Amino acid sequence: MSTLALKGPYWVTVRQYRRTLWLAVAAVAASLTVIGGLRIWDAQTPDRVLADGQRFAADENKGYELLRLALEYGGFYLALLPLLVGALVAGPLVAREFESGTYRLSLTQSVSPAAWLRAKILTATVVALLTTIALMGVFRIGWSRMAGAWYQKWSPGPYAATGVVLLAYVLAAVAVGALIGLLIRRTLVAMAATGVFMGVVLAVLGSYRWSFLAVRTVTGATDATFPETAEGLVMEKGLITSSGARFDEYTCWKEAAETPGVDRVEGLWAKVETQCQARHHVTGQYIDYHPSSHFWPTQLIESGILLALAALAACAAFRVLRARLP
Repeated sequence: MSTLALKGPYWVTVRQYRRTLWLAVAAVAASLTVIGGLRIWDAQTPDRVLADGQRFAADENKGYELLRLALEYGGFYLALLPLLVGALVAGPLVAREFESGTYRLSLTQSVSPAAWLRAKILTATVVALLTTIALMGVFRIGWSRMAGAWYQKWSPGPYAATGVVLLAYVLAAVAVGALIGLLIRRTLVAMAATGVFMGVVLAVLGSYRWSFLAVRTVTGATDATFPETAEGLVMEKGLITSSGARFDEYTCWKEAAETPGVDRVEGLWAKVETQCQARHHVTGQYIDYHPSSHFWPTQLIESGILLALAALAACAAFRVLRARLP
């Protein structure tokens, strides 16, 4: 990895952490080897083709099953990548410089504190973004085989790995890591604090992202099907009465469960539930869902929140630096 085009603190930063850069390259190469190898193995077994033209992986296709498993775990760990990025920036990149006192050497080389921190943040940002984009590309190689099957884009792993929000998380992690590293100045403590903070951000946004946009609701008979929900994310479904009010299905389930003999008489459970629903005037069902068209707007809203966090953290980091190293 050449550093000839880099100058000043940028060159120093790359030289200091060249092993980390090579580890990032190795991680991408290993991921590509695994996913690429599984795709080749999967291609050796022909798919089953049904009468209606749909294609499914053959039961004996072990390559497909391992690819599915690799993407399941890979997507999960990729969604957690911002925690690792933030911890590395907060600890080894910033806090350790103050803990060991090596930042003083940089400041004696006609480099201002702002230029020193800028070099750290920009170098970490470029490396983190390039690594993330490469890993997302590897995920896409496997995802192109799984998309449309069981592995839906609404799950946390695919949601992060197939959109733009993961890049926004990485930018926020770099900025937050730099700020916490400047505030704490203890390597391990700064790494832990950044990991916890970004973990909270991931958890909070993950819990509320499907509240950014209002759900759509479809209603129909109890035996109706709703093709428009097939590609969407179902948030809630249940029964409705003749007045249009939503009815708690557990009411009839509980009545059937408490009826004597349901465990011995075939069909009694369904009969009790049907009678219960009739007494409560249940006439249909409803489904609250996010259509497929909500995927990208949700990604952009969440990314906007993260970019705002990144901007605030970066500005705060430089203000803290100016206060401590005028």
